[in-house]
Amino acid sequence: MTSLADPASATRPSPTAAGPGWRPLVAAAVTMVLWASAFVVIRGLRDVLDPGPMAVGRLLVGSVVLSAIALGRRGWTRRLPRGRALVLIIGYGVLWFGIYTVAVNAAGRYLDAGTSAMLVNLAPIIVAVLAGTFLHEGFPRNLVLGLVIAFAGVAIIAGATATGQVRPTGVLLALAAAALYAVGVLLQKQALATVDPVTVTWLGALAGAVATLPFLPRLVSQAGENPWPVLPGVIFLGVFPTAIAFLLWTYALSKTSAGRMAASSYVVPGIAVLLSWIFLTEVPPVLSLVGGAVSLLGVAITRLGPRRRSAAVRTADRG
Repeated sequence: MTSLADPASATRPSPTAAGPGWRPLVAAAVTMVLWASAFVVIRGLRDVLDPGPMAVGRLLVGSVVLSAIALGRRGWTRRLPRGRALVLIIGYGVLWFGIYTVAVNAAGRYLDAGTSAMLVNLAPIIVAVLAGTFLHEGFPRNLVLGLVIAFAGVAIIAGATATGQVRPTGVLLALAAAALYAVGVLLQKQALATVDPVTVTWLGALAGAVATLPFLPRLVSQAGENPWPVLPGVIFLGVFPTAIAFLLWTYALSKTSAGRMAASSYVVPGIAVLLSWIFLTEVPPVLSLVGGAVSLLGVAITRLGPRRRSAAVRTADRG
């Protein structure tokens, strides 16, 4: 699943400062495992909880945790955004936290956790394309090459639908989630120009929770029918992959470079495959594994471009 704090807004370490030590590495590693685990839990809940109710439950729990953190800071009222910044935060929160989460949950009903994670990790390429088109950043050679390779990987994954092991609906939902993630990144990037990351994350989560409130009655109904594993699953998704993971990401990013942290997100699909095998005894079809590897290679190639890139593209690097 997907980060909400912008790397471009994080504090960069001084070139003369001492190395960051082991704590940021541990924080980054835990973050990757938690993000990967979200795909597995979503997949595990598919038979007892619909995508919308799962989203509203996760976002409500995450919003409570993030609210406690945001409201516990001194001077939080002075950080509240207004005008255009607030509109941007609401927009990214509805698209990324809200609709994106529903789309990922829906994809998990049709795809194994590893395949979902691989497809969603195409988001950095979509952000780069949007930035090249709407922010006039152009299309360098590595971006075009990576784009072609990545979508060749998608075509290979789609080929697995012929075996019946991967369903086209799931592929389309996962690609839609990646597109929503990409648009959310661009909106978030603009909001972070004037608002701090914690406030942006907190209010974005609240906006997503509000957008998914129509699913709340169904959540109550399904949780009443199957309190186990619905309640533990929703609480886990809200506390760990949503709130804690993003806090750990922000901490790790503040202690090291955005490029190094960006590379760490490429391990999420692999961890998702491993966790899915351990806890759900499922492994993606061979074609999905090959296609996912090709797609991630394409994403990595796009990151080999000029070192000077926009904040929006750097944000998307986390996958």
